[in-house]
Amino acid sequence: MSAIGLRARVVAAAAAAIVVAVVLLGLAVPALLERQLSGALDDALQARAVDVARLASATPDLLTQAGALEGRLTGGSLYVQVLDRRGRLVARSSALGSRLLPAGAATRTALRARQGAFANELLGTEPIRLFAAPLGELGASPAAGGAVIVAGTTADTRETLARTRRLVLLCALAAAALAALLATLLTRRALRPLRRLSSGARAITTTADASERLPVPATRDEVGELAQTLNAMLASLERARENERRFVADASHELRTPLTALRGNAAYVARHGADPAALADIEAGAARLATLLDDLLALAREDAAAPARGEEVDLPALVAEVAALDPNTELVLEPGAENASVRGEPLALERAVGNLLRNAREHGPAAGQITVTVGAVGDDRVHITVQDEGTGLSDEEAAHAFERFWRSPHARGAGSGLGLAIVRSIAERHGGWASASGACFTIELPALRDLSRSRPTTPSSPLSDDEGSPK
Repeated sequence: MSAIGLRARVVAAAAAAIVVAVVLLGLAVPALLERQLSGALDDALQARAVDVARLASATPDLLTQAGALEGRLTGGSLYVQVLDRRGRLVARSSALGSRLLPAGAATRTALRARQGAFANELLGTEPIRLFAAPLGELGASPAAGGAVIVAGTTADTRETLARTRRLVLLCALAAAALAALLATLLTRRALRPLRRLSSGARAITTTADASERLPVPATRDEVGELAQTLNAMLASLERARENERRFVADASHELRTPLTALRGNAAYVARHGADPAALADIEAGAARLATLLDDLLALAREDAAAPARGEEVDLPALVAEVAALDPNTELVLEPGAENASVRGEPLALERAVGNLLRNAREHGPAAGQITVTVGAVGDDRVHITVQDEGTGLSDEEAAHAFERFWRSPHARGAGSGLGLAIVRSIAERHGGWASASGACFTIELPALRDLSRSRPTTPSSPLSDDEGSPK
């Protein structure tokens, strides 16, 4: 069975809501109308009983005269009957003809308990509302001490209520049909942009071209916001695909060079036999290829990894351990950074710091001093800066330093151009960033605790500028 569409659900919900509302109204209106009509009938019965009681008290001789007990209520006759104290008939209205009003509980209450009472009775097959009231006991009237019984038919009330219920039912059906029609028209118009988005998405799925964009409706509503969000996602996918293509192309190019050298040296050895220089070239090419593959795998792992959660890492201790591997490296802890810690993956952070140190050693002066600084940036961030004694990068070169496979025109050695890209990926995965300025390369990370609590009020290190980055 196919799923119900969004339009059908909206139409059904609108029609159901209208039906429920009209049904509730249909229950309330007849109830209120019945209460109003019943109250009006009871008031008329009581008023007519009072009139007859006055007549019996003031001019008892008129009770038996024709027309004295007649009355009208909304086009239907009121039935009046007067009884003596023994319940015998004294007079009755002409509307009764030869019939007698039923002498039920209300009549007995009026005669015996001397209290007025209402009752619902039947006059033959006709439903009536009956009110019995006691008459005064003084005077010479034959009705003295008796009771007056006034009744009115309820058939009209029942018919009115039945017509009202039928009308409400018809209104409910008409309202539901109208609501369904309007909901259909409105949802068709409202869902038109969604259909366009769906068609555009299917076209992009068919062509697999992330450079295409979905149509954005002119209205500023949720559909327009959805279209813009999806287009932003497509733009992100397009950038990711372009980066992937460039990465594959660059990796292929970088791998081709050492592989070509290895194949040439292997062919030379095959023709001329083992030669120390050729074997050394083969060994160097294999080492370069292994390093490149290791960097590629590391970068791929960083791209695929989720944001770092890891564990609490004592950053000064980690940096000190990595810096201790190079005898010409000096570690500087700025005030307040002695207890700096971050949350992350120790091995990844060690690799990032090691890559910065390796970059400084390879591109700085031979046997030159390398300074590693750990300092605080504000109250909630910490930085690691590696600085060599070389001239460093120009501003234009620094803007490209962390790009994949980028190498400075003045670079020495045969690096892969991936070391700093790995540093940036690790820093960003830990919620930070990496930057370069001259011979200074900096990683900034969010601190795990508020550094202002442990920072002494001492001047900053001369290695730091106002923002905590080395000059």
